Amino acid sequence: MHLPNVKSTYINANEPGAFINFTNQLYALLLNNLIKGYKSVVFICIGTDRSTGDSLGPLIGYKIGNLRYKNVHVYGNLENPVHAKNIEDTVNDIYKNHEKPLIIAIDACLGKMDHIGYVNIGQGSIKPGSGVKKDLRPVGDIFITGIVNCGGFMELLILQNTRLSVVMKMADIISSGIKYVLWKINRQREELIDFYNNNTLPDRLY
Repeated sequence: MHLPNVKSTYINANEPGAFINFTNQLYALLLNNLIKGYKSVVFICIGTDRSTGDSLGPLIGYKIGNLRYKNVHVYGNLENPVHAKNIEDTVNDIYKNHEKPLIIAIDACLGKMDHIGYVNIGQGSIKPGSGVKKDLRPVGDIFITGIVNCGGFMELLILQNTRLSVVMKMADIISSGIKYVLWKINRQREELIDFYNNNTLPDRLY
């Protein structure tokens, strides 16, 4: 078993191999981080259902909200979104309520015209609201972003006029990919412990 170092990767959600490419990247990122001693995995799905372009995070939170793994938690969905007004309190609650959380931040973003419909996944944090000129602190140890439209000017109007089909396609790939990777890691737990030859993976993390 070999786990590569994963940097930021762009995945075209419209290509046939998008699901495989996404799950390969997420699988490697999760394992590379879990061996560092994190005890729980927290998905923070950022955005609002009041704007089509900014609904990617809440849609994914809704789709993965029924996960029933012991140390996996989801914040942000269509009913209770995580957005600019409550994200600071949400992050503080995560660190208060969960032991050594590995935070995976999920958000929509604006980008170049030829990158609309691409998913970007990698190691590091994101700055929520930067596309609409909001100064919020960086969030996440791993980030997953979906480029929903092109940026540059009138970002709020662009987000509100984004096509739902673009958002839904990325939401489907990301949410189903998350479910598959968590299932795969849980199924391979004993093999993974032997591979790392230590007990850094928590008992039945998932």
